[in-house]
Amino acid sequence: MLYCYLKAQIKPRRRLYLISFGLVAVGLALLANVFLPIAFYQWRSRRLQPRIISPLVGARDVWEANLAGFDSTKPEKWFPRPPALPAWQSRITDYTISIPKLKIKKAVVKINAEDLTKSLFHYPGTALPGQYGNGVIFGHSVLPQFFNPKNYKTIFSTLPNLKKGDEILADFDGVVYRYRVIQMFEVSPDDISVLEQRFDSEYLSLITCVPPGTYLRRLVVKARLVKF
Repeated sequence: MLYCYLKAQIKPRRRLYLISFGLVAVGLALLANVFLPIAFYQWRSRRLQPRIISPLVGARDVWEANLAGFDSTKPEKWFPRPPALPAWQSRITDYTISIPKLKIKKAVVKINAEDLTKSLFHYPGTALPGQYGNGVIFGHSVLPQFFNPKNYKTIFSTLPNLKKGDEILADFDGVVYRYRVIQMFEVSPDDISVLEQRFDSEYLSLITCVPPGTYLRRLVVKARLVKF
């Protein structure tokens, strides 16, 4: 009887121990799933060209005031004081881009988008594909393990994986323009210089939030048109 009594007491305790151990292991795995990509990005981002610009005077206050209600799906929230650029005259309202290395194929870019969960966003007034100037495209991102090249909520999650020389294809009005990455760097949300135009060549800039799953900084992938 004593043997049976001890066996009945030990078994439930062992089961409880295993359950507790399993819950702790699952919790640690979930935390690692969130924080390891961020830590890895921070380590790898040292290869990016340093360009974290100090805030413009007064812009930091505006940014911090909007931080609590920040909605990263709305393009107008990405920079606190975007410049008012003259709009290009074009009958085209959208086009597509493809990034072979990231398996992104014919992603829709809307010139006047309002929701980054439904398309990429071409910043109005920046150069259109094939034109002299700097065409700027915003895209949403989350933790890279949730990347889906067909989902606009996650489409730019692996943008940091690009390197100099990688190709970006823009299909605009029936013409495919081939760009090649020339530069990658980060800026603070109040550095609006990345939206400015320079007309010495044809550029395309892809912008998303980093580190992965946050909106602390902006990653800029700048490419130049390849001329044959």
